Amino acid sequence: MKLAIGADHRGFALKEYLMQSMIDASITWVDAGCNSALRCDFPPFAQTVAKQVQDKSVDAGILICGSGIGMSIAANRYKGIYAALAWNVEVARSSKEHDNANILVLPADYISLTESVAMVKAWKKAQFLGNEYLSRLKMIDK
Repeated sequence: MKLAIGADHRGFALKEYLMQSMIDASITWVDAGCNSALRCDFPPFAQTVAKQVQDKSVDAGILICGSGIGMSIAANRYKGIYAALAWNVEVARSSKEHDNANILVLPADYISLTESVAMVKAWKKAQFLGNEYLSRLKMIDK
């Protein structure tokens, strides 16, 4: 799975941790920035990841900021993007199963490093359930 990952300064350490701790043959990381813990604005990183998911140059994306809210708002501005803010494993899993989230958004200030890895693994492994969930997505896309 090819995953784009982007973060602002508050999510930088978590972004780096995920890329370094989740090294295996099933993930190819595409780092969309930022590249340090120096203060920066989140919208450009949300845009980069959302556009990569939109044009299918990656399979999915992960965005990280302090609360996750700003990244969620910014990414969901793009057609066909379903960015879901998750704060535990079950929410991460259900965001894919029920809402077909193609971008997982993590709140760096509110989750641990261990929790973040478990959340990404659960989200990555989950499959969209379709059926009534698909009809709901079609309503959103009208």
